Amino acid sequence: MPLHLPHHLGLNDLQRIREWQVAHRAEHPLEYHVWDCVLVLGIMGYVGWLPAMALDLPEVYPLCLAAMLVPDLYAALRASAHRLQRLRCDWLDD
Repeated sequence: MPLHLPHHLGLNDLQRIREWQVAHRAEHPLEYHVWDCVLVLGIMGYVGWLPAMALDLPEVYPLCLAAMLVPDLYAALRASAHRLQRLRCDWLDD
């Protein structure tokens, strides 16, 4: 299934990218760790909504939203750079 960007990454897309990252960890260690950080930020954004609302911290809402968008933005930037031939992104389905 091709990765359609800039749409929201679905679970299948995230799983496919993660499987590629794990399979190629030895050849691309930096990309592997960057993707881990991207996923952690995304999860922190999703999980952060509940405490932010429970503690009535509306100033945290934009941070949660920004963190939730990090995986989609990262994948979109990588796809754009791949299309412009600035870097090679093998986990994209062309």
